[in-house]
Amino acid sequence: MIYSLEDIQFIESMFSRFYDIGATPSGGVTRLGYTKEEDEMHDLLAVIGKEMGLEVLHDSAGNTFVANTGDDEYYLIGSHLDSVVDGGRYDGNAGILAGLLVMHWLKQNDLHVPVRVGAFRCEESSNFGIATLGSSLITGQHKDMDLSRLTARDNTVLGDIFKERGYNLRPEKIRGILGYLELHIEQGRILEEYNQHIGLVTTIAGTRRLNLYIQGKSEHSGTTPMTMRQDALCAAAELVLEIEQIGLAESVRSSVATAAVVNVLPNAINVIPGEVRLQIDTRGVEAASLQEMERRIKEAGKAIARRRGVGFIKEKITDTEPVQLSSVMLDKLDQIVHKLGISNRRMISGAGHDAMRFADICDTALIFIPCRDGVSHNKNEYVSMENICEGAMVLYSYLCEEYKES
Repeated sequence: MIYSLEDIQFIESMFSRFYDIGATPSGGVTRLGYTKEEDEMHDLLAVIGKEMGLEVLHDSAGNTFVANTGDDEYYLIGSHLDSVVDGGRYDGNAGILAGLLVMHWLKQNDLHVPVRVGAFRCEESSNFGIATLGSSLITGQHKDMDLSRLTARDNTVLGDIFKERGYNLRPEKIRGILGYLELHIEQGRILEEYNQHIGLVTTIAGTRRLNLYIQGKSEHSGTTPMTMRQDALCAAAELVLEIEQIGLAESVRSSVATAAVVNVLPNAINVIPGEVRLQIDTRGVEAASLQEMERRIKEAGKAIARRRGVGFIKEKITDTEPVQLSSVMLDKLDQIVHKLGISNRRMISGAGHDAMRFADICDTALIFIPCRDGVSHNKNEYVSMENICEGAMVLYSYLCEEYKES
Protein backbone atom coordinates (compact mmCIF):
# COMPACT_ATOMS: atom_id res chain seq x y z
CA MET A 1 0.00 0.00 0.00
CA ILE A 2 1.24 3.51 -0.85
CA TYR A 3 -0.15 6.60 0.85
CA SER A 4 -1.76 9.26 -1.31
CA LEU A 5 -2.08 13.04 -1.46
CA GLU A 6 -5.50 12.60 0.14
CA ASP A 7 -3.85 10.85 3.10
CA ILE A 8 -1.38 13.71 3.55
CA GLN A 9 -4.28 16.15 3.47
CA PHE A 10 -6.12 14.04 6.05
CA ILE A 11 -3.15 14.30 8.43
CA GLU A 12 -2.69 18.02 7.73
CA SER A 13 -6.36 18.65 8.43
CA MET A 14 -6.25 16.83 11.77
CA PHE A 15 -2.96 18.51 12.74
CA SER A 16 -4.32 21.98 11.99
CA ARG A 17 -7.27 21.41 14.32
CA PHE A 18 -4.95 20.70 17.25
CA TYR A 19 -2.50 23.44 16.26
CA ASP A 20 -3.63 26.42 18.37
CA ILE A 21 -4.41 24.60 21.62
CA GLY A 22 -1.99 25.77 24.31
CA ALA A 23 -0.13 28.08 21.92
CA THR A 24 2.48 30.30 23.58
CA PRO A 25 3.68 33.78 22.54
CA SER A 26 7.09 32.38 21.58
CA GLY A 27 5.57 30.02 19.01
CA GLY A 28 5.51 26.76 20.96
CA VAL A 29 2.75 25.05 22.93
CA THR A 30 2.21 24.29 26.60
CA ARG A 31 -0.23 21.43 27.15
CA LEU A 32 0.65 20.10 30.58
CA GLY A 33 -0.82 16.88 31.94
CA TYR A 34 -4.19 17.18 33.69
CA THR A 35 -4.64 20.86 32.77
CA LYS A 36 -7.34 22.54 30.71
CA GLU A 37 -5.06 22.60 27.65
CA GLU A 38 -4.60 18.83 27.75
CA ASP A 39 -8.36 18.54 28.35
CA GLU A 40 -8.96 20.51 25.14
CA MET A 41 -6.71 18.13 23.22
CA HIS A 42 -8.63 15.11 24.53
CA ASP A 43 -12.00 16.78 23.91
CA LEU A 44 -11.01 17.47 20.31
CA LEU A 45 -9.86 13.88 19.84
CA ALA A 46 -13.29 12.75 21.03
CA VAL A 47 -14.99 15.09 18.55
CA ILE A 48 -12.83 13.82 15.69
CA GLY A 49 -13.48 10.22 16.70
CA LYS A 50 -17.24 10.75 16.57
CA GLU A 51 -16.95 12.53 13.22
CA MET A 52 -15.14 9.45 11.89
CA GLY A 53 -17.95 7.21 13.11
CA LEU A 54 -15.83 5.71 15.89
CA GLU A 55 -16.83 4.91 19.44
CA VAL A 56 -15.27 7.20 22.05
CA LEU A 57 -14.31 5.77 25.45
CA HIS A 58 -12.82 7.28 28.59
CA ASP A 59 -11.29 5.45 31.54
CA SER A 60 -11.16 6.56 35.18
CA ALA A 61 -7.61 7.90 34.82
CA GLY A 62 -8.80 10.40 32.19
CA ASN A 63 -7.32 8.60 29.18
CA THR A 64 -9.27 8.77 25.91
CA PHE A 65 -9.81 5.96 23.38
CA VAL A 66 -11.46 5.80 19.99
CA ALA A 67 -12.54 2.33 18.84
CA ASN A 68 -13.69 0.97 15.50
CA THR A 69 -15.44 -2.09 16.95
CA GLY A 70 -17.00 -3.12 20.22
CA ASP A 71 -14.73 -6.15 20.56
CA ASP A 72 -13.36 -6.96 24.02
CA GLU A 73 -10.01 -7.87 22.45
CA TYR A 74 -8.26 -5.35 20.22
CA TYR A 75 -4.96 -3.92 19.03
CA LEU A 76 -4.02 -0.68 20.78
CA ILE A 77 -2.21 2.18 19.03
CA GLY A 78 -1.12 4.57 21.76
CA SER A 79 0.58 7.89 22.35
CA HIS A 80 -0.04 11.16 24.23
CA LEU A 81 -1.38 14.67 23.68
CA ASP A 82 0.38 16.66 26.42
CA SER A 83 3.61 18.60 25.94
CA VAL A 84 6.50 20.08 27.87
CA VAL A 85 6.50 23.79 28.70
CA ASP A 86 6.79 25.79 25.46
CA GLY A 87 7.31 22.57 23.53
CA GLY A 88 6.65 21.42 20.00
CA ARG A 89 3.48 20.24 18.28
CA TYR A 90 4.59 16.79 17.08
CA ASP A 91 5.88 14.99 20.17
CA GLY A 92 3.09 12.55 21.07
CA ASN A 93 0.59 14.16 18.74
CA ALA A 94 2.18 12.51 15.67
CA GLY A 95 1.39 9.08 17.12
CA ILE A 96 -2.27 9.94 17.62
CA LEU A 97 -2.53 11.35 14.09
CA ALA A 98 -0.96 8.18 12.68
CA GLY A 99 -3.44 6.08 14.64
CA LEU A 100 -6.37 8.05 13.27
CA LEU A 101 -5.06 7.58 9.73
CA VAL A 102 -4.82 3.82 10.33
CA MET A 103 -8.45 3.82 11.48
CA HIS A 104 -9.36 5.84 8.38
CA TRP A 105 -7.70 3.27 6.10
CA LEU A 106 -9.33 0.33 7.88
CA LYS A 107 -12.74 1.91 7.38
CA GLN A 108 -12.00 2.79 3.73
CA ASN A 109 -11.03 -0.79 2.99
CA ASP A 110 -13.82 -2.34 5.06
CA LEU A 111 -11.37 -4.28 7.23
CA HIS A 112 -12.79 -5.35 10.58
CA VAL A 113 -9.54 -5.44 12.54
CA PRO A 114 -10.42 -4.47 16.14
CA VAL A 115 -8.32 -1.39 16.90
CA ARG A 116 -8.35 1.36 19.49
CA VAL A 117 -6.31 4.55 19.43
CA GLY A 118 -5.44 5.55 22.99
CA ALA A 119 -4.33 9.01 24.13
CA PHE A 120 -2.69 8.70 27.54
CA ARG A 121 -2.62 11.50 30.07
CA CYS A 122 0.47 13.25 31.38
CA GLU A 123 3.17 11.37 29.48
CA GLU A 124 5.60 14.21 30.08
CA SER A 125 7.08 14.77 33.55
CA SER A 126 6.85 18.57 33.17
CA ASN A 127 3.83 19.12 35.40
CA PHE A 128 4.12 16.63 38.26
CA GLY A 129 7.73 15.46 37.99
CA ILE A 130 6.64 11.97 37.01
CA ALA A 131 6.29 10.65 33.45
CA THR A 132 3.79 8.35 31.69
CA LEU A 133 1.26 8.88 34.45
CA GLY A 134 -1.93 7.99 32.56
CA SER A 135 -0.53 4.79 31.05
CA SER A 136 1.17 3.82 34.32
CA LEU A 137 -2.07 4.00 36.26
CA ILE A 138 -4.03 1.70 33.97
CA THR A 139 -1.21 -0.85 33.73
CA GLY A 140 -0.78 -1.06 37.50
CA GLN A 141 2.73 0.42 37.55
CA HIS A 142 2.22 2.70 40.56
CA LYS A 143 -0.10 0.59 42.71
CA ASP A 144 2.33 0.74 45.67
CA MET A 145 2.88 4.51 45.49
CA ASP A 146 0.85 7.34 46.99
CA LEU A 147 0.47 9.70 44.05
CA SER A 148 -2.25 11.84 45.62
CA ARG A 149 0.24 14.40 46.98
CA LEU A 150 2.05 15.04 43.70
CA THR A 151 2.08 18.79 43.13
CA ALA A 152 1.74 20.53 39.78
CA ARG A 153 3.63 23.59 38.62
CA ASP A 154 0.71 25.79 39.71
CA ASN A 155 0.72 24.10 43.16
CA THR A 156 -2.49 22.16 42.59
CA VAL A 157 -2.39 18.64 44.03
CA LEU A 158 -3.04 15.55 41.91
CA GLY A 159 -5.35 14.00 44.48
CA ASP A 160 -7.55 17.12 44.43
CA ILE A 161 -7.57 17.18 40.61
CA PHE A 162 -8.70 13.55 40.47
CA LYS A 163 -11.36 14.09 43.15
CA GLU A 164 -12.76 17.14 41.35
CA ARG A 165 -12.95 15.29 38.02
CA GLY A 166 -14.19 12.00 39.39
CA TYR A 167 -11.02 10.15 38.35
CA ASN A 168 -9.46 7.28 40.27
CA LEU A 169 -5.80 6.91 41.28
CA ARG A 170 -6.45 3.16 41.51
CA PRO A 171 -8.24 2.56 38.20
CA GLU A 172 -9.16 -0.84 36.87
CA LYS A 173 -6.28 -2.41 34.97
CA ILE A 174 -6.65 -2.29 31.19
CA ARG A 175 -7.52 -5.62 29.56
CA GLY A 176 -8.01 -7.25 26.18
CA ILE A 177 -4.96 -5.89 24.34
CA LEU A 178 -3.83 -8.21 21.55
CA GLY A 179 -0.77 -6.07 20.90
CA TYR A 180 0.39 -2.51 21.58
CA LEU A 181 1.86 -0.29 18.84
CA GLU A 182 3.25 3.22 19.20
CA LEU A 183 4.62 5.63 16.62
CA HIS A 184 6.75 8.48 17.95
CA ILE A 185 9.09 11.09 16.60
CA GLU A 186 12.69 10.03 17.18
CA GLN A 187 13.68 13.09 19.27
CA GLY A 188 17.22 12.56 18.01
CA ARG A 189 19.30 12.83 14.82
CA ILE A 190 20.16 9.23 14.01
CA LEU A 191 17.48 8.54 11.37
CA GLU A 192 18.05 11.86 9.66
CA GLU A 193 21.85 11.47 9.81
CA TYR A 194 21.67 8.09 8.05
CA ASN A 195 18.80 9.11 5.74
CA GLN A 196 16.51 6.39 7.07
CA HIS A 197 12.76 6.74 7.51
CA ILE A 198 11.77 4.20 10.16
CA GLY A 199 13.42 3.23 13.43
CA LEU A 200 12.48 -0.14 14.92
CA VAL A 201 13.04 0.15 18.66
CA THR A 202 14.53 -2.84 20.43
CA THR A 203 14.89 -1.43 23.94
CA ILE A 204 13.70 1.60 25.90
CA ALA A 205 16.44 2.84 28.20
CA GLY A 206 16.09 2.66 31.95
CA THR A 207 16.52 5.83 33.97
CA ARG A 208 18.13 6.63 37.30
CA ARG A 209 17.75 10.20 38.45
CA LEU A 210 19.61 11.53 41.46
CA ASN A 211 19.60 14.55 43.73
CA LEU A 212 23.12 15.38 44.88
CA TYR A 213 23.41 17.80 47.81
CA ILE A 214 26.70 19.59 48.52
CA GLN A 215 26.95 21.50 51.79
CA GLY A 216 29.69 24.11 52.08
CA LYS A 217 29.80 27.34 54.03
CA SER A 218 28.33 30.70 53.01
CA GLU A 219 30.76 33.48 53.84
CA HIS A 220 31.62 36.95 52.61
CA SER A 221 33.22 36.69 49.19
CA GLY A 222 35.46 39.69 49.80
CA THR A 223 36.83 38.90 53.25
CA THR A 224 37.30 35.11 53.19
CA PRO A 225 40.75 34.03 51.95
CA MET A 226 40.81 31.56 49.07
CA THR A 227 42.65 28.98 51.18
CA MET A 228 39.96 29.03 53.89
CA ARG A 229 36.86 28.52 51.75
CA GLN A 230 34.33 25.70 51.65
CA ASP A 231 32.80 26.65 48.30
CA ALA A 232 29.94 24.30 47.48
CA LEU A 233 29.70 25.50 43.87
CA CYS A 234 33.38 24.81 43.14
CA ALA A 235 32.90 21.29 44.50
CA ALA A 236 29.76 20.90 42.39
CA ALA A 237 31.59 22.13 39.27
CA GLU A 238 34.27 19.51 39.78
CA LEU A 239 31.61 16.83 40.26
CA VAL A 240 29.72 17.90 37.10
CA LEU A 241 32.86 17.40 35.01
CA GLU A 242 33.45 14.02 36.65
CA ILE A 243 29.88 12.97 35.82
CA GLU A 244 30.56 13.83 32.19
CA GLN A 245 33.57 11.52 32.24
CA ILE A 246 31.51 8.75 33.85
CA GLY A 247 28.92 9.09 31.08
CA LEU A 248 31.62 9.00 28.41
CA ALA A 249 33.12 5.85 29.90
CA GLU A 250 29.73 4.11 29.90
CA SER A 251 28.81 5.34 26.42
CA VAL A 252 30.34 2.14 25.04
CA ARG A 253 27.25 0.46 26.55
CA SER A 254 24.91 3.11 25.04
CA SER A 255 24.54 4.89 28.39
CA VAL A 256 24.43 8.63 29.06
CA ALA A 257 24.85 10.82 32.15
CA THR A 258 23.72 14.44 32.36
CA ALA A 259 24.04 17.03 35.10
CA ALA A 260 20.78 18.71 34.21
CA VAL A 261 19.83 21.08 37.04
CA VAL A 262 21.93 23.25 39.37
CA ASN A 263 20.38 25.09 42.32
CA VAL A 264 22.78 27.37 44.24
CA LEU A 265 22.23 29.04 47.62
CA PRO A 266 22.30 31.84 48.52
CA ASN A 267 22.98 32.73 44.86
CA ALA A 268 24.25 36.22 45.68
CA ILE A 269 27.24 37.88 44.01
CA ASN A 270 28.94 38.83 47.30
CA VAL A 271 28.49 35.49 49.08
CA ILE A 272 30.45 32.27 48.68
CA PRO A 273 27.99 29.54 47.60
CA GLY A 274 27.12 27.51 50.68
CA GLU A 275 24.72 24.93 49.27
CA VAL A 276 24.23 23.31 45.87
CA ARG A 277 21.72 20.76 44.67
CA LEU A 278 22.50 18.95 41.43
CA GLN A 279 19.90 16.88 39.61
CA ILE A 280 21.47 14.10 37.57
CA ASP A 281 19.82 12.14 34.76
CA THR A 282 21.44 8.80 33.86
CA ARG A 283 20.02 6.48 31.22
CA GLY A 284 21.02 3.17 29.73
CA VAL A 285 19.80 -0.06 28.16
CA GLU A 286 21.81 -2.23 30.56
CA ALA A 287 20.90 -2.36 34.26
CA ALA A 288 24.54 -3.08 35.13
CA SER A 289 25.64 0.14 33.42
CA LEU A 290 23.07 2.19 35.33
CA GLN A 291 24.32 0.63 38.56
CA GLU A 292 27.93 1.35 37.66
CA MET A 293 27.21 5.02 36.88
CA GLU A 294 25.36 5.48 40.15
CA ARG A 295 28.20 3.84 42.09
CA ARG A 296 30.88 5.96 40.42
CA ILE A 297 28.90 9.20 40.88
CA LYS A 298 28.54 8.45 44.58
CA GLU A 299 32.25 7.67 44.95
CA ALA A 300 33.25 10.79 43.03
CA GLY A 301 30.97 12.97 45.16
CA LYS A 302 32.38 11.59 48.41
CA ALA A 303 35.99 11.93 47.23
CA ILE A 304 35.51 15.55 46.11
CA ALA A 305 33.68 16.37 49.34
CA ARG A 306 36.53 14.98 51.47
CA ARG A 307 39.16 16.86 49.48
CA ARG A 308 37.29 20.16 49.65
CA GLY A 309 35.95 19.87 53.19
CA VAL A 310 32.26 19.97 52.24
CA GLY A 311 29.32 17.67 52.91
CA PHE A 312 27.81 15.34 50.31
CA ILE A 313 24.47 13.46 50.19
CA LYS A 314 23.07 11.35 47.34
CA GLU A 315 19.32 10.82 46.99
CA LYS A 316 17.70 8.63 44.33
CA ILE A 317 14.64 10.27 42.73
CA THR A 318 13.58 7.63 40.20
CA ASP A 319 14.77 4.18 39.22
CA THR A 320 13.29 2.48 36.16
CA GLU A 321 14.76 -0.59 34.54
CA PRO A 322 15.44 -0.87 30.78
CA VAL A 323 12.47 -2.32 28.88
CA GLN A 324 12.91 -4.93 26.15
CA LEU A 325 10.19 -4.73 23.51
CA SER A 326 8.63 -7.73 21.77
CA SER A 327 11.14 -9.53 19.53
CA VAL A 328 8.22 -11.26 17.76
CA MET A 329 6.59 -7.94 16.80
CA LEU A 330 9.97 -6.46 15.95
CA ASP A 331 10.73 -9.25 13.48
CA LYS A 332 7.30 -8.90 11.84
CA LEU A 333 7.70 -5.13 11.55
CA ASP A 334 11.17 -5.67 10.09
CA GLN A 335 9.66 -7.87 7.37
CA ILE A 336 6.95 -5.31 6.68
CA VAL A 337 9.27 -2.30 6.25
CA HIS A 338 11.47 -4.35 3.91
CA LYS A 339 8.41 -5.42 1.91
CA LEU A 340 7.31 -1.77 1.70
CA GLY A 341 10.82 -0.74 0.64
CA ILE A 342 11.22 1.79 3.45
CA SER A 343 14.74 2.49 4.68
CA ASN A 344 15.06 1.57 8.35
CA ARG A 345 17.31 0.58 11.21
CA ARG A 346 17.01 -1.12 14.58
CA MET A 347 17.78 1.25 17.42
CA ILE A 348 17.31 1.95 21.12
CA SER A 349 15.21 4.70 22.68
CA GLY A 350 17.00 6.92 25.16
CA ALA A 351 13.71 8.62 26.01
CA GLY A 352 10.85 7.02 27.90
CA HIS A 353 7.50 6.40 26.21
CA ASP A 354 4.07 5.04 27.10
CA ALA A 355 5.08 1.84 25.29
CA MET A 356 7.32 0.83 28.18
CA ARG A 357 4.29 0.62 30.47
CA PHE A 358 2.61 -2.03 28.28
CA ALA A 359 5.58 -4.33 27.71
CA ASP A 360 4.77 -6.42 30.82
CA ILE A 361 1.12 -7.01 29.90
CA CYS A 362 1.16 -7.57 26.12
CA ASP A 363 3.43 -7.75 23.07
CA THR A 364 4.62 -4.19 22.53
CA ALA A 365 6.33 -2.36 19.66
CA LEU A 366 7.60 1.19 19.20
CA ILE A 367 8.62 2.75 15.90
CA PHE A 368 10.34 6.07 15.26
CA ILE A 369 10.00 8.54 12.42
CA PRO A 370 12.57 11.31 11.79
CA CYS A 371 12.28 14.83 13.16
CA ARG A 372 14.18 17.68 11.56
CA ASP A 373 17.67 18.17 13.06
CA GLY A 374 16.64 15.86 15.90
CA VAL A 375 14.95 18.81 17.63
CA SER A 376 12.24 17.97 20.17
CA HIS A 377 10.76 19.51 23.34
CA ASN A 378 11.21 22.77 21.49
CA LYS A 379 9.03 25.14 19.46
CA ASN A 380 11.22 24.37 16.40
CA GLU A 381 10.26 20.68 16.45
CA TYR A 382 9.14 19.58 12.98
CA VAL A 383 8.05 16.34 11.33
CA SER A 384 6.80 16.09 7.76
CA MET A 385 3.26 14.87 7.11
CA GLU A 386 4.78 12.39 4.64
CA ASN A 387 6.83 10.79 7.41
CA ILE A 388 3.74 10.47 9.60
CA CYS A 389 1.88 8.83 6.71
CA GLU A 390 4.79 6.48 6.08
CA GLY A 391 4.91 5.47 9.74
CA ALA A 392 1.14 4.96 9.78
CA MET A 393 1.49 2.75 6.70
CA VAL A 394 3.85 0.48 8.64
CA LEU A 395 1.34 0.19 11.50
CA TYR A 396 -1.53 -0.44 9.09
CA SER A 397 0.40 -3.09 7.17
CA TYR A 398 1.27 -4.87 10.41
CA LEU A 399 -2.39 -4.96 11.45
CA CYS A 400 -3.44 -6.23 8.04
CA GLU A 401 -0.91 -9.06 8.29
CA GLU A 402 -2.18 -9.97 11.75
CA TYR A 403 -5.77 -9.90 10.42
CA LYS A 404 -4.84 -12.32 7.63
CA GLU A 405 -3.21 -14.74 10.05
CA SER A 406 -6.20 -14.69 12.39
